[in-house]
Amino acid sequence: MRNLFKQLFTYIFHDTQQFFQLIKFGMVGSSGLIIDICTIYLLRSLIGLSAATLIAYFIATSSNWFMNHLWTFKTIKHRHSIVKQWIRFIMTNILGFCCNRGIVFSLFFISQFCKNNPFIPLIIGAATGMFANFHLSRKLVYTEAP
Repeated sequence: MRNLFKQLFTYIFHDTQQFFQLIKFGMVGSSGLIIDICTIYLLRSLIGLSAATLIAYFIATSSNWFMNHLWTFKTIKHRHSIVKQWIRFIMTNILGFCCNRGIVFSLFFISQFCKNNPFIPLIIGAATGMFANFHLSRKLVYTEAP
């Protein structure tokens, strides 16, 4: 059984560095979720729930890029400039955005409880998009310089 877990771990994470990067990525994502939730609660009475949700995602994603750059992937000698890397992070996270906000808006639509308590669909949406975002970020954003 232990060998099975080791093989599964090796298949998913090619090395322990990747595993720890995922843990850090998740921690950064959790802080982004807090930024996301706080921004929505601050803006929704001013501009409405839908607009607040979209703006909050952009703010949280930018924050996540910055923290991942400084902490999660700090040992990588980056191939791209800071601005290009930020743009690539935003662009590659569109898949995560579709998963994340697709679930959020679906839950808003089908459940008044979720609409009244937006943190619940935000947590579910964030968890859904995290794995896609991590793998895309490793492959397309935080790449080693040649």
